[in-house]
Amino acid sequence: MSAESNVRGFDPLRGAAAPRRVGAARPVEASAPAEVTIAFDDNRHASSLFGGHDQNLAFLERRLGVEATVRGNHVAIRGPAEACQQARKVLESLYERVKRGEPVALGDVDGAIRMTLSQRELFPAEGAGPQTGFAQISTRKKTIVARTAAQDAYMRALAKHELVFATGPAGTGKTYIAVAWAAALIERGEADRIILSRPAVEAGERLGFLPGDLKEKVDPYLRPLYDALYDVMPPQQVERGMTSGMIEIAPLAFMRGRTLANAVVLLDEAQNTSSMQMKMFLTRLGENSRMIITGDPTQIDLPPGQVSGLAEAVGLLEGVEGIGVTRFTSADVVRHELVARIVRAYEDAHESPKV
Repeated sequence: MSAESNVRGFDPLRGAAAPRRVGAARPVEASAPAEVTIAFDDNRHASSLFGGHDQNLAFLERRLGVEATVRGNHVAIRGPAEACQQARKVLESLYERVKRGEPVALGDVDGAIRMTLSQRELFPAEGAGPQTGFAQISTRKKTIVARTAAQDAYMRALAKHELVFATGPAGTGKTYIAVAWAAALIERGEADRIILSRPAVEAGERLGFLPGDLKEKVDPYLRPLYDALYDVMPPQQVERGMTSGMIEIAPLAFMRGRTLANAVVLLDEAQNTSSMQMKMFLTRLGENSRMIITGDPTQIDLPPGQVSGLAEAVGLLEGVEGIGVTRFTSADVVRHELVARIVRAYEDAHESPKV
């Protein structure tokens, strides 16, 4: 057991070091108050868990409505009994992550909280097996753990289906998870190459005015895919893959006539495809290949009146054997708390199309 915990009344922690209150005092519900004390067995690991200036604990306080007091490698969580137990579960799961040598950032804390809150029961019944956590994708460089129930469903759909659609607002991890899954399949030898594509539709700019040859004109549109690749794979592996053709960046317009076998094919920003472009892309799927299509139906840059190929394809193909669909909402935004609030504000002001 990496950490010892007990639930008790409001007796202060005893010890030589002076306690420090993580955040400002806040009202605590009068019903069922409790205090959970957790003693971690390694001061260095505990410090990494708490974060710089205890920022991880402060985030935990805000999300769960509790108060945290730190003394050395001990932390006391005070608040409603259920919230205290949820905080304990979050901290103990993150402590195991620290012990494995993995960093714990605010996003990881958020993911652990979401996982805890999404579980139907906080503690399994006596004799029951351990609760399973969110799905994860492992590459040589890092392990990506789902941070929301929708991300968990997305990762499981990728493992189950040959063709997966992921739709929803920005910041939900649609593209990043797709690239991580492609990298994992390459490293496991289950695919020979990764093909990344986006439609070259301008969001207010004109492609022809950009300097350089075709590759240099298209590269800015594909920058998010490059960034994700470098984050989940070692830089040398990415560069070798691009040189050898194992990793191919292909504008959507150049897909016609190809058969993509033994590959993981990712189409990003698919809301900007026309109906004919989407049909053309979908029919490129070859033997032993996987296809992932991502897009945000609220950010369509097509000319007015033109139907989005993504919306049409999801409507036609959902429920077809071998095809999975995952829908994200503003509740699944993991990029930044403010991004989630921005997305919700736009959703409230303009009814989003259902895709």
